[in-house]
Amino acid sequence: MATATLAKPGKEVIFEWEGKDRNGKVVRGEMRAGGEAVVNASLRRQGILVSKVKKRRSSGGRSIKQKDIAIFTRQLATMMKAGVPLLQSFDIVGRGSTNPRMTKLLNDIRTDVETGTSLSAAFRKHPMHFDALYCNLVEAGEAGGILEALLDRLAIYQEKTIAIKGKIKSALMYPIAVLVVAFVVLTVIMIFVIPAFEDVFKSFGGELPLPTQVVIAMSKFFVQWWWLIFGILGGGLYFFFQSWKRSEKMQIAMDRLLLRIPVFGDLILKSVIARWTRTLSTMFAAGVPLVEALDSVGGASGNAVYAIATEQIQKDVSTGSALTTSMTTTGVFPTMVLQMAAIGEESGSLDHMLGKAAEFYEEEVDEMVKGLSSLMEPFIIVILGVLIGGIVVSMYLPIFKLGSVV
Repeated sequence: MATATLAKPGKEVIFEWEGKDRNGKVVRGEMRAGGEAVVNASLRRQGILVSKVKKRRSSGGRSIKQKDIAIFTRQLATMMKAGVPLLQSFDIVGRGSTNPRMTKLLNDIRTDVETGTSLSAAFRKHPMHFDALYCNLVEAGEAGGILEALLDRLAIYQEKTIAIKGKIKSALMYPIAVLVVAFVVLTVIMIFVIPAFEDVFKSFGGELPLPTQVVIAMSKFFVQWWWLIFGILGGGLYFFFQSWKRSEKMQIAMDRLLLRIPVFGDLILKSVIARWTRTLSTMFAAGVPLVEALDSVGGASGNAVYAIATEQIQKDVSTGSALTTSMTTTGVFPTMVLQMAAIGEESGSLDHMLGKAAEFYEEEVDEMVKGLSSLMEPFIIVILGVLIGGIVVSMYLPIFKLGSVV
């Protein structure tokens, strides 16, 4: 007979169990309980002959990402549409997750809901994973009896947001990767190749060409102070990104600068507009009042400039101004978005028109990403040609000069 190992009073953990059902078939599963005795008793009541019960390790597993939440939302919406009860839906999704942290999160939420907490309130206990927009939409779905529809809308919103972010990252990844490789190649040339050439040039005698002297001087400096160069570069990047992350003034300045960068600035602007319009359309269609909906829109845009503009719009709308008028006053929205918002306000279909605007800018982002690689290639070739080609030519100038003398 197994000895029951009780958990601390009031604290429930997840146990993995194995046994045989009434038909002698081996079954396995997980259960959240206060101890092994509770698990054994519960399973016996279900007619399961328990052979093994052990506490599941809570450590390990990757962190929960936005994609995990999007997949969970889609699965939950699908099962609820199929008529699966909410608690059973959480059980199915939790068991199907390959991430222990995600499983624990879902089990925690399920326990709260099972004890009488509303689903939106259970989500609000985990703000790191479920933001205000998510919780507000779930709350609106619960109040209106349309939770399935709102979860489906949430899933679509998250999928489109993740897709846009992924496209932006893929567009930026290519030039960044090429420049990193170029930096590594230049480092190798400076540390190993140029000093070898310098030893050869010493045997030639005579004065070296000016470009060669400059490159050799740079190589000597790099070899002597490489640790300082890498330290300053690494430390500078670290403090830059930390200040960008923590300082509100830095965030505003950088977000404003990003929107003005040639080529990439236009891509970032369109992605921000797409997220802004998609978020407001989703919130408004769910029946969330406009002023409350604007609370979540600014942060969801992912840009401090538009977050500030949204705060101003919210103040103006709360005092009776029309949405389109307030958006025009900020001066950060394209004419097409303003016109579609105006048509939506006049016709009473603001959510539909904003959704159309979001679709337009999402397609624009798609087209820009497709053409960006071919557009960046000439610039990258020129940069690499000037850097590496210039060094190579400088190193061979003394050899050419020697050949002309001979």
